[in-house]
Formats: sequence, structure tokens, C-alpha cells
Amino acid sequence: MEIDALRKFIDRHSRLFILTGAGCSTDSGIPDYRDSDGGWKRAQPVQFRAFMDELSTRRRYWARSLVGWKRFRRAGPNVAHLALARLEQQGRVGLLVTQNVDGLHQAAGSRGVVDLHGRLDTVLCMDCGQRLAREELQRELLLRNPAWATIDAREAPDGDADLDGLDFSSFDFPGCASCGGILKPDVVFFGESVPRERVEAAMLALQRADAMLVVGSSLMVYSGYRFAQAAAQAGKPIATVNLGRTRADELLALKVAQPCAEALEFLLQPAC
Repeated sequence: MEIDALRKFIDRHSRLFILTGAGCSTDSGIPDYRDSDGGWKRAQPVQFRAFMDELSTRRRYWARSLVGWKRFRRAGPNVAHLALARLEQQGRVGLLVTQNVDGLHQAAGSRGVVDLHGRLDTVLCMDCGQRLAREELQRELLLRNPAWATIDAREAPDGDADLDGLDFSSFDFPGCASCGGILKPDVVFFGESVPRERVEAAMLALQRADAMLVVGSSLMVYSGYRFAQAAAQAGKPIATVNLGRTRADELLALKVAQPCAEALEFLLQPAC
């Protein structure tokens, strides 16, 4: 019944604004942050100011990232990513905005994508602005910390790993090769603002869309919820595919409480 309603919702609207969240990538093996009630499943992610101000926080972050990156980089698109790429190929998507930092929409073939929170496969110098590939930094981290190469741990969201109880005090990580500045993943941390140009591009696409489809996001974070607010204020219908409560439940025209890949699989089926 829910899938039929979702199919009809998509068929009725020729220009969709799509927003995706962590639930879109769980079938790719990347854990999500929140439970079915929208609460945190584990300790909250690192805060921007803590990362910038505290050497101990940066040590802990890069140590956990060294371990987590080994699996994160191997993740591939799942049925949900492929289905949304197919929808774009059919000319039905005005823009896809993702809160994820894994690049899996692009890997699946989507072209009109705004990475709202950035990309984890790139590292940014916070002083001179130079960027380098995360894979390049991984090699440097392993050279400096060879004993960490064999450590494995339970995966956590966004390339993190659960390494509770380990001593990070001797973990060594580099500064920027050009200026010695602080290196940070090119992603928006909690407590950091989303770049204005990304929000403006998304809002423009939302204005041009005739409906909004949310896939795998509880919308608990304002950076995503703002688009649902704007769509509702403009009288545009909103459908969500998400397990559990969302912050925008009272704004929805349709809610499909199923795993994203399962709910969207019909988009990959041959037309009758």
C-alpha cells in the first residue's frame, strides 16, 4: 500500500526536489546516527570548535578515522542510490541534495547533486584552503602510525570507528604540507555552518520543483529541516521514506516507513 502511494506521488510530480540522509546509505554498510525516535544511537559527533581548539580532539578524530576509513572507502552504491540516479536519468529530478558525505549518489550515476555537508574523501587546510585527497592523508597517517595499521573496530557513521579505551596521546598526524595549518575533513561538522552557496543553490531548485521527496533523513538537523519548512510554506507536497519519526511529520503528504532500498526498488523495474 505504501509503495503504491509512493509510486503515485512520484508519477504525479514531474520535477522533484530530493533530500537524502544517512538512511539512504545504511544498505551500503555505513551506519546511521539516529534511532527510530530521532535520538542519538551513540555519543554525538565531534564539534567544530573542539576539533579546531583542542589538539587532543584532533588526535582522537584522526586515529579513529584512520581505522574507519579502511571500510568507509570500500562502500558502494545500493539500490536506493541507483533508483534515484535512474529517476534523474528519466528527467524527473530537479536537484538531489544530500546530507551524506560518502559520494555514493555520484558513484551511482547521479549528476545534479549538492553535497550539503561536503565530502569525506577530501581534506581541507583551514588556514590556506588547500585541498588534498583523503586517500593521500591515509597513507601519511599509516606511515606515521604503523602500529595502527592492524587495528580493527566496529564501524561508526561517516568513516568513524569505535575505539573506546585506547590511548590516543602518541598518535601522530600532519599539518598542511604547504603552510602547516590544521587539516580537517572537507565536511561540515556539528557547530559549523553550511556554506551559503550550497543552501542558495538548493533553495533555488526547491522553488522550481513541484514536490519534495525526503529519503532516509529524520530531518532532526536544521540544515535539512529548513528545506521541508520552505516546501511546506510554498504549498509543495512532501513525501518521506524513513524508518521512524521525522521532525517534519506534521508537514508530510505521505510517509513511507520502510528501508530506503526496499521502498525505491520499483524505480529500477522495467516499465510495463
